[in-house]
Amino acid sequence: MASWWCWGTTSPYAFWAGSELNEADLETRFRSGDTRALARAISLVERRDPSVRALEATLRPKGQAPGVVGFTGAPGTGKSTLVDGVVALLRKRENSVAVLATDPNSPFTGGAILGDRIRMQRHALDPKVFIRSMGARGHLGGLSLATREAIRLLWAFGFDQVVIETVGVGQSELEVAAVADTTVVVLTPNLGDGVQMIKAGILEIADIFVVNKADLDGHARVVTELRSMLSLAPKGNWKPPILATVAARQDGLEDLWEAVLAHRRHLESSGRGRQLAEQRLRDETAEVAAEIARERIRRALADDPALSARLLDTGTPYGTAEEILDRGR
Repeated sequence: MASWWCWGTTSPYAFWAGSELNEADLETRFRSGDTRALARAISLVERRDPSVRALEATLRPKGQAPGVVGFTGAPGTGKSTLVDGVVALLRKRENSVAVLATDPNSPFTGGAILGDRIRMQRHALDPKVFIRSMGARGHLGGLSLATREAIRLLWAFGFDQVVIETVGVGQSELEVAAVADTTVVVLTPNLGDGVQMIKAGILEIADIFVVNKADLDGHARVVTELRSMLSLAPKGNWKPPILATVAARQDGLEDLWEAVLAHRRHLESSGRGRQLAEQRLRDETAEVAAEIARERIRRALADDPALSARLLDTGTPYGTAEEILDRGR
């Protein structure tokens, strides 16, 4: 498995230096462990290219599904440094790791802005690490629309662990909890009060809290506020632990990963893991159906001037949409 860094691109062919490969070639190289083939497949997924569906249909996941852990939090909390440390820890444990880092998009090229992904460059030559920056492309959930499909490709490729890092956290950026098995919310001292954390919906999505930069003043206050808020939350079978880390010094990362493993054991023993997997498939199916319906409606309106004119006259999008969808029955 050759190491390959993918910084986000608008072309699925960029990784092949202009070479044209057919679907059979792509599948062959993918199965042989060529990470350039994996990179191209993810690029096709990001572009919503229908040709990738044939590849996905022929691939079968290898072994057990990889654990998926998502890191989210406000900008400046040190998420990338924390993820970098977790990758190093997992490599010491002989785990292969894939990182999907969702970045904002350039308004000029559409490609992912790299942000501080350069912090992870020490893993660039590691043959068991794959790091991909994916553009959010305006998606309010904080994750690329292609993230779920990319995770399946990483599973088929044979990675042991998948780590997701989101753009940030906010009222509309909570989707990581619907994709990851374990959601780690990263906080840091002096970046806002408890009221703001409640507004962001953090209590609802966190499986683990990490107070990073714990060597700064104010760390104890953040921990106290979290404990106070958690005491008001509905009681459940899993109580999110609150951990202190100093990612820049690798402090606390062993405890963090042990908490992730403990949460996975809880999911398995309680049956919650299977429920989440089923819910993810239902949600993804609904998203795919909505995507297909949107494309069908756009094509119908573009190809049928009379329909567009009638829509303009009546001003009733609901009726027109139902009419177009009914045609496909």
